[in-house]
Amino acid sequence: MTVCQSIDELRAWRRTLSGSVGFAPTMGNLHDGHIACLKAAQRSSDYSVVSIFVNPTQFAPTVDFAKYPRTLDDDLKLLTANGCDAVFVPTVDEMYPASASTKVMAGAMAQGLEGDFRPGHFDGVVTVCLKLFQIVQPTNVAFGSKD
Repeated sequence: MTVCQSIDELRAWRRTLSGSVGFAPTMGNLHDGHIACLKAAQRSSDYSVVSIFVNPTQFAPTVDFAKYPRTLDDDLKLLTANGCDAVFVPTVDEMYPASASTKVMAGAMAQGLEGDFRPGHFDGVVTVCLKLFQIVQPTNVAFGSKD
């Protein structure tokens, strides 16, 4: 399994492929639901990519971003055991450099459910998803039922 920590590394790996790419974005601390997404990506594509990125822009100010569980070593072992081709593990600075200024607004779809209780949450989710899609360039994406 290839582990990419930078956008340039992931893009270089991606350029070597000739086939479809299935992508499962995660925030890590992987469980059976994440592996089901990986398996769905594998069934629908020639190659599979999982991202592990705890996205600070989707946390509300009252939620402690630093306390989100991070289990990278265990996650990498689980992905290797399940035949993942590549994992993208960027830092916050890699995904949101100081010069970054673009943000996607979720608009009306952020109303209701968690959007009423976590202002800005869905803006953070759609922003990071767009960024990840632009980096990975997947053919297919697998999200869990919660997502």
